[in-house]
Amino acid sequence: MAQPTILPLDDGLLPATPVLDDETPFASLMAVFDDAAKRLGLDMADYQILRKPEREITVSIPVRLDNGSVAVFDACRVQHNAGLGPYMGPLRIDGELRLDELRALAAWMTLKCALVGVPLGGAAGGIRMDKSSYSKGELERAVRRYAASLIDVIGPERDVITPDVGTGEEIMAWIMDAVSLHERHTVSAVVTGKPESLGGSAGSQDAVAQGLRVIFKLAAERHGLPRTGTKVIIQGCGEVGGNLARLLHEGGQKIIGLSDIHGALFCEDGLDIPNILNDLEASGSLLSAKGDHKLITNEEMVLMPCDALIPCAVANTINSRNALQVKAKLIIEGAHGPVSHKADRILNERNIPVVPDILANAGGVVLSYFEWVQNRQGMPWLEVVIGKRLRRFMTEAWDAVIASQDEHEVSLRIAAHMEAVRRVDAAGALRGIYA
Repeated sequence: MAQPTILPLDDGLLPATPVLDDETPFASLMAVFDDAAKRLGLDMADYQILRKPEREITVSIPVRLDNGSVAVFDACRVQHNAGLGPYMGPLRIDGELRLDELRALAAWMTLKCALVGVPLGGAAGGIRMDKSSYSKGELERAVRRYAASLIDVIGPERDVITPDVGTGEEIMAWIMDAVSLHERHTVSAVVTGKPESLGGSAGSQDAVAQGLRVIFKLAAERHGLPRTGTKVIIQGCGEVGGNLARLLHEGGQKIIGLSDIHGALFCEDGLDIPNILNDLEASGSLLSAKGDHKLITNEEMVLMPCDALIPCAVANTINSRNALQVKAKLIIEGAHGPVSHKADRILNERNIPVVPDILANAGGVVLSYFEWVQNRQGMPWLEVVIGKRLRRFMTEAWDAVIASQDEHEVSLRIAAHMEAVRRVDAAGALRGIYA
């Protein structure tokens, strides 16, 4: 039998993110947070508390590989704020994982939960691991060890883990099982995004897209876009972008641009979304789709004239170098931070409204909360009930943001952050500081 070897640790535990176009996601988030806090007149002590995560836990994850050797992966969990309730946030598995991205995600989760009325705080975690270089068994052992290493800080009443980049319902099932084995009873509510057979919620697969559709309708009405036939460009065609394209097409909107990592499809008269998504599922590449459209780059697509541009892929898609060339009448952020802080200022000066990510893509947060509640009740809800409640949460959040915008005469982004920060700060004031 081969003698196992210990692989060397990477230098630098979860290094900081290199600058993406204009600034890191964390820098963009903090710039908006600072603006909102200043406008609210936040007390300096409260400001200092909210600006930093309450806890950052770093762990090393040793994993026995299939060849008998051992690899040690860096991992982390950032718990930002528990003023409104237990932490909740994603687990990300990525070979390029960066600590400040997790800090930004955790803070985003805090603000999202507050804005949509979910009584939970924000967290985010990850394992710095390139999934493509390891077998399914090696990945499972890493995930289970991660859960075991954090067993004292995660759980339904402490920190609920949700899916994100590189994770899905199977990985959530592994975490649930690992925690349940340690606790000696089934702990369904420690994760969300599970398979329905293990307590997952109906509607979770397209929750973000369903929430985006609600916000799209409300934003289109407020900014004078047509009820049907709206020309929409969507960057990304995965679980968010692909589902959103399907939902908007079914609702009578005209999807004129759609892209994936390989490139983009564009047709001024509207793409054949059902056939394109079928071809995509069969081939794995959007560019193999057949139809009357032309192939362009992602960079070209986001600058094409349209009524609504919905970036659902990567951070800083719209930045200071291309913001002056954007020809959309309305932008709705389907991804985290697709519009950089500098670009946001440029778009605001050009009177192009931007619906911020903490509002627009919060459908996944709401559905995770619904799953957590269902698990704690021990009773699943009907999908029609889930859809109705999701629309209610998203609509109430939109109404609160519009009221804040009208009161303070600010952009949608600032209004959303002011409302979220105000709610988190109010909860912290009621709790007080315990020493």
